[in-house]
Amino acid sequence: MKAVRTFLDKQARHFEKGGKLHRLFFLWEAVDTFLYTPGKTTRGTVHVRDFMDLKRLMIVVFVALLPAVFMALYNTGWQANSLLIKLGADAELSWQARLVAGLGVAPDPTNFWSNILLGAFYFFPVYIVTLAAGGFWEVLFASVRRHEVAEGFFVTSLLFPLILPPTIPYWQVALGISFGVVIGKEVFGGVGYNIFNPALVARAFLFFAYPAQISGDKVWVAVDGVSRATPLAELADPLMQLTVTWREAFLGFIPGSMGETSTLACLIGALILIVTGVGSWRIMLSTLTGMVALSGLFNLIGSATNPMFQVPPYWHLVLGGFAFGMVFMATDPVTAAVTIPGQWLYGLLIGMLVVLVRVINPAFPEGMMLAILFGNMFAPVIDRVVINIHSRRRRRHHGL
Repeated sequence: MKAVRTFLDKQARHFEKGGKLHRLFFLWEAVDTFLYTPGKTTRGTVHVRDFMDLKRLMIVVFVALLPAVFMALYNTGWQANSLLIKLGADAELSWQARLVAGLGVAPDPTNFWSNILLGAFYFFPVYIVTLAAGGFWEVLFASVRRHEVAEGFFVTSLLFPLILPPTIPYWQVALGISFGVVIGKEVFGGVGYNIFNPALVARAFLFFAYPAQISGDKVWVAVDGVSRATPLAELADPLMQLTVTWREAFLGFIPGSMGETSTLACLIGALILIVTGVGSWRIMLSTLTGMVALSGLFNLIGSATNPMFQVPPYWHLVLGGFAFGMVFMATDPVTAAVTIPGQWLYGLLIGMLVVLVRVINPAFPEGMMLAILFGNMFAPVIDRVVINIHSRRRRRHHGL
């Protein structure tokens, strides 16, 4: 790595003010500070020093997402291989399956590498398109504003593919992430100023603009011509029976968005975020508390016509995007509440809203995406109310 450091130092003069490439300083700075800590540091005694700058924070989140990425690869491949074996000669192979077969790897759900390889050919093209399309807008806005490239996109670029189905068309991936970056973040001023989580804005855009490709029974399994409902859809339909066990749902062996299915992977990521201090345990705990409280209340009320009233909290936890959203989306430090009491209220709001959407509107059995976007919208209001209450209390304390 010393050779890389030396090379970057020698090239720095070309990108600094007065250099031939000074207009591209933001690109050089992005590469330099991604690989190393910033070289310029304060020497005085009035500044707070911390090794955890914004890039290091984003890298921690990136690492915390890796268990979910692993399950995205394995479960996507496992789901496809299982159905290919079941259908036999009647199966219509996708280009991903044909490519894996061309490499000499037969469809076999019991073969670890067969599942990983097939899942990789579904996940990484979506990830690459996300990086290319979203990165274009990031670089464009950085160059126009003469700012450094926002490192927050590295996390957004990984979050977005994880909340998409494996069969999503690539042009919709590019369109969705473009909408999320430009409308969800850049129009507000860039990273740190956005109100909503850009990855969720991108997914919400696709959900309402192209519902056939982002919802329904035909998008969750990576086998052409095969449809299978998600477990949440099965629970919401009184004519259907649940086809998975709680253990399968907890581990992630169920149809759904590529990276959202494994609650275990999400909890491993939560542990990393909490230990490093990057993710708020208060938001995670309060979101879980809100979900348990309202779903428990609905269990007590019951309904003769709506089976979602009877879904217990431990099923809400492992189905849909609840665990993924609770750990990685709701805790976004830019769009979440920042005051400590506000974080408790913010998490409770999201946990209750997701159950409210799932139960009261069984035609839309997910709910986590909308719940977090509503929480993002109310986070500044919650923080303002908390600050005003503290200000009035302190004025009374001082007799003002």
